[in-house]
Amino acid sequence: MTPLLKIIELKKSFSVSSKSGTKPQRLRAVDGVSLQIAAGETLGLVGESGCGKSTLGKLVMGLIPSDKGKIIFQNTDLTRLSHHQFRPYRRHLQMIFQDPFSSLNPRMTVEQTLMEPLVVHRLCPPQERRQRVADLLSQVGLESAAAQRYPHEFSGGQRQRISIARALAVEPELIIADEPVSALDLSVQAQILNLMREIQQQRGLSYLFIAHDLAVVEHVSDRVAVMYLGKIVEIASAEALYRNPQHPYTEALLKSIPLPDPQLAKRTTPLKGEIPSPLDPPSGCAFHPRCPYASELCRRETPVLKTLGGNHQTACHHHDKVGISSP
Repeated sequence: MTPLLKIIELKKSFSVSSKSGTKPQRLRAVDGVSLQIAAGETLGLVGESGCGKSTLGKLVMGLIPSDKGKIIFQNTDLTRLSHHQFRPYRRHLQMIFQDPFSSLNPRMTVEQTLMEPLVVHRLCPPQERRQRVADLLSQVGLESAAAQRYPHEFSGGQRQRISIARALAVEPELIIADEPVSALDLSVQAQILNLMREIQQQRGLSYLFIAHDLAVVEHVSDRVAVMYLGKIVEIASAEALYRNPQHPYTEALLKSIPLPDPQLAKRTTPLKGEIPSPLDPPSGCAFHPRCPYASELCRRETPVLKTLGGNHQTACHHHDKVGISSP
C-alpha cells in the first residue's frame, strides 16, 4: 500500500552565530530522517525538548525549507514545489500548534478565523459559509454563539477546539499535531484527545502526533517513532515499543513515566548527563555518553536504523542488551 506521506532522508540545519565572532556553527536540527504515514494512521513522534520534532513538522508543512531529502505526498515531492505550486496541497496538510492562544489571531472573531480558509481555498459559496462555521463548531463541541467571540474570551481547552476546527475547515487528509495538549489541564487533555480520535474515525484522517509525554502518545498512536538529536533511533507499533523497546533511549523514556501508585519502587535511576549540544554532537552514536550499554564501537561508529523483526526498527549496536522490567 502506498503511504499517504513518505519522508526520505530529510535534513535541516541552521546557522548559529558565535558570540566570540568566530565562524558561525551549523545546528543539525533534522539529520537524515525517514518516515512513512499510512492513510488513517496515527504516528506518534516522541523525544526530549530540542531533538527536532517540531522542526520536522514545520518542514512537512512547508513552513521552513529543507536542506536535503524528499517529502512525498500524493506521489508529489513537496520539497521541489514553489510557494505557488505548494498552495493546492496546503489544504490537505494542516497543523495544530502547541499554544492555541498565540496561533489564533486576537483581532479576528472565531467566525472570521474559520471562514478565512474557506475563502482562500474557495471551498463553499459565500451564502453557505456561516452554516459551515456552525457545523465546524458543533463538531468540536462548541455552540454556534461562539462564532462572534474573540480568542481571549475562551479557556485554553476551548481555544484548542477552535484550532482543531480551523484545521478541519479545509477537509485535510493529514494533520500534524505539535504538542496539542501539553499546555492544557489533565482533564481537558483527555477531552481533546478523545475529540481528535473521534474526528479521525469519522473522517479517516492521518495524524503525525508530536509529543514528549509518552503516556499520551501510547493512548493515541498506532506506531511510535523516537527521535534523539535530529535522528530517528527507533520505530515500532505502539504495542511493541512499549512492551519491548530495542533502544536504550526508548527504554529510559519509558522507565521515566510516572507511576500512579506511590508505593511502587522506582523502576530505574534517571539518565545521567545532559543532552549533548546539537552544535557539537558526540562521535559515533550520539546517545553513547548517556547510555549504560555503550562500548568502544558506539563511540566510533554511528548505528543505522535496521529492521529487527516485523516492522520494528532500531539504530543501536547493542539492542540485544536492552529490556524493560515490569515494576
